[in-house]
Amino acid sequence: MSDYARKALTGLGVEVRIGQAVSECTAKGVTIGSERLPAKTVIWAAGVAASPAAQWLDTPADRAGRILVTSNLTVPGHPDIFVIGDAAHVEMPNGKMVPGIAPAAKQEGAYVAETIKARVRGGETSCPPFHYKDAGSLATIGKRAAVVDFGWIRLTGRAAWWLWGFAHIYFLIGLCHRMAVALNWLWIYFTGQRSARLITREKRQSG
Repeated sequence: MSDYARKALTGLGVEVRIGQAVSECTAKGVTIGSERLPAKTVIWAAGVAASPAAQWLDTPADRAGRILVTSNLTVPGHPDIFVIGDAAHVEMPNGKMVPGIAPAAKQEGAYVAETIKARVRGGETSCPPFHYKDAGSLATIGKRAAVVDFGWIRLTGRAAWWLWGFAHIYFLIGLCHRMAVALNWLWIYFTGQRSARLITREKRQSG
């Protein structure tokens, strides 16, 4: 699937580089390893910086600033403080970290809500450990190109792209939003026209 994604990106004109870290990013370009790439426009679209909650609470955090929570998503030593989403470093039983994606955050939020309700009803302070259920991964690369990994089945190409679109629309809130997005996407798919308007050249200076 990684090879497919690389080929699809290459077909779009993207130069893919892996195994190299960006050591510097300035207004004049970026440095990858020891190579300097001059550029007037730099778009950084990777990495999430957590909120400074770990500093507020003076509690251990990982390299990205995420709080190292317990199995019930609370701050060590503070059973009444819950941390979820991008601010939390949650480990699964296999030692791997729960991915920082929206479905994981939604599951964490539901777990914390149920825990708080149980405490309010019965005054219980203990609860079963949080268990993340991986529903699979979907990613779009471009028109008619996507990857889907449900564990038991993996898809690439056009079928994966249509499945990604269906899943994206399905989880939108409200029928009106689903219909609006679906119709907009179908219009773009069949006509190639987009509603976004981009400024691609500098404004001319007047006299």
